[in-house]
Formats: sequence, C-alpha cells, structure tokens
Amino acid sequence: MDYKKTNAASSTITRNVTELSREVGNAYESVMIMAKRSNQIAVELKTELNKKLQEFASFTDNLEEVFENREQIEISKYYERLPKPTLIAVEEFINGDVYYRNPANENKTNK
Repeated sequence: MDYKKTNAASSTITRNVTELSREVGNAYESVMIMAKRSNQIAVELKTELNKKLQEFASFTDNLEEVFENREQIEISKYYERLPKPTLIAVEEFINGDVYYRNPANENKTNK
C-alpha cells in the first residue's frame, strides 16, 4: 500500500471504542488487530526509509559530507511528516481494509 497517499489524520483523534469494536465484537480484539497492523506498517516504512538512506551511506565520514548531505535530510523530514503507523492502521481498520482472522474462533467452529 502507498502510505504517502493515505487519508489518515496527522494527529491523534479521539475514537469511540464501542464503534471500533462493533465489527469484531470485542474491544480488545479490535485494538490488537490495529496494533498488529500498525507494527506491520512501521516495519514496512522503516525498511523503505533504510533502503533510501542506504544510498547515502558512507564508510568514511568527513566533516564536509555531513554538512552537505541535504538530500538525506529532506528524505528523513518527509518520513517524519507522514502520519504515524498507528493512525494509518486505525484508518485502515475503520475503512475495512484490514484482513484479520482469529484461529481460536476458527478451531471452535470446526470442532
């Protein structure tokens, strides 16, 4: 997914837990689904950022290179301005874009 084009808010919004848990039926499960999705998004964003910053990796740092590397600073600032992974995960959950399953519930129905 392209997280740069997400409609997630850039700051925290108070949510009604009852509304968030309506689809799953359990507030705790809803929070855990969003938390796990948030971790996935954070790992993806971190991997993407590290891959872009790897281009600027220098094994011999000198003072001039540290001050002249404006592109690296701009890339870092761009990723800092993106909505936090938690906010993206909540937005995806509300929109129904998150696939989730509970193996414990599946085992009960299969018995």
